Amino acid sequence: METRVAVMSIIIENMESVEQVNALLHEYGEYIIGRMGIPYRARKISIISIALDAPQDRISALSGKIGRMAGVSVKTSYSSVTGHA
Repeated sequence: METRVAVMSIIIENMESVEQVNALLHEYGEYIIGRMGIPYRARKISIISIALDAPQDRISALSGKIGRMAGVSVKTSYSSVTGHA
């Protein structure tokens, strides 16, 4: 199966959604290369950056599930680098 390298940026404005986001990231953990989370307390938001190497459909599914959460926004950038799992 072909995989792609991507970076997902997540901004959480509704702190009640943090647990749901973390649960989803755990569920997709096998595809995560690295993760950086920054709690921006002055603005009462959290910023998460995720590097992934996964099939296109898995990246899209994760992004879609996160994007449907209340008070959470997500953007994904894809690299042209591909591989096989």
